[in-house]
Amino acid sequence: MARFDWLRDADRPFLFNLVFWAMTAILTSGLAQWVVTGAATPLHVLFGADLVLLAVLWPALPWSRARGRLWVAPLFLAATILLGMTGSRETHLPLILLAVANLAFLYGMRVATAILSCVVVGSVFVPPLLGSTIANGIVQATAMAVFSAFVLGMAASTLEARRRREEAQGLLERIRELAVAEERARMAAEMHDSVGHHLTVIKMGLENAERFRERRPDAAWGEVRQAKELTVEALADARRWVRALRPLALDGRVGGAALERLAASFDGTGISVSFEVRGEERRLEADTELVLYRVLQEGLTNALRHAKAEHVHGTLTFGDGRVALVVSDDGTGRDDRSRGGFGLSSLADRARALGGTLAGGNRPGGGFELRAELPLSGVRA
Repeated sequence: MARFDWLRDADRPFLFNLVFWAMTAILTSGLAQWVVTGAATPLHVLFGADLVLLAVLWPALPWSRARGRLWVAPLFLAATILLGMTGSRETHLPLILLAVANLAFLYGMRVATAILSCVVVGSVFVPPLLGSTIANGIVQATAMAVFSAFVLGMAASTLEARRRREEAQGLLERIRELAVAEERARMAAEMHDSVGHHLTVIKMGLENAERFRERRPDAAWGEVRQAKELTVEALADARRWVRALRPLALDGRVGGAALERLAASFDGTGISVSFEVRGEERRLEADTELVLYRVLQEGLTNALRHAKAEHVHGTLTFGDGRVALVVSDDGTGRDDRSRGGFGLSSLADRARALGGTLAGGNRPGGGFELRAELPLSGVRA
């Protein structure tokens, strides 16, 4: 079925789709009447072939330049004009308007207006060539001009709505990037303080060892051992920060997939991590997604650094208007963990700013649990 996805165009206005098939049904019924009454001529056969061509071209007709197949648009316009030359008089005019509206979507309002003006003028002079009167042509041209103004107005409104939607999507992506950049800058500052503290203590210890190496060799070696232990801690801390500074959308993933990838990134650190998504997953606002990402990161990192946990489980649950993330471990459940990690107090403030809550505490059966609950709307309090 994937090879037929190009037939479904989300950019095609529903009203245009309805008008096309309604007019096609009307023209087909007229053709059937000619056939039943025996009044069909070779020109009517050409008319029927033209109808079939239009029915084939319509699903392939692009309504956005990104879709490609731009050659279909002028062919479709030519086929609609040909209807008037092979049997239809005024009935085919809505199809011409649809064809011109399509050109507006693909090439802009100026091109569509110029082509439609030529069609309106042609509507005055073509009928006499087909055996009608110029008065009839003027009536057709007037009707065409009225409907043209309506269709071009609708096309202009739709194009403006599409432009604003694209701008809004661009702004959302920009907000996501700024939110991630802000969080990464904050975390980089914390990493500087954390690793800088370790390096400062190591430097002081080695300076002490240098002073004690002759008078108090045992104390000097003690300082060296302590510096070695702090170096191991600093290296582990730096690795944790590098993992934490990875971008929010890991390998292009967002939402539950990004959280699941974050959980999987802790494999090999000494703890077993599992993650699941419950409920019907929906798109998350940038701020909401970032807070959930950092909450999971906080729970995993604290379980690794402080809890002596063997297993951590994360659950992302989508409910009615809210999303909840629970991160629980089977560790020691230390009460002082809220003062470590990436800053639970800062995350709690961000959750409240989004109209949600963040709470953490020891589990009755042992271990620690962190729970964040946020509104799906992402509306700030």
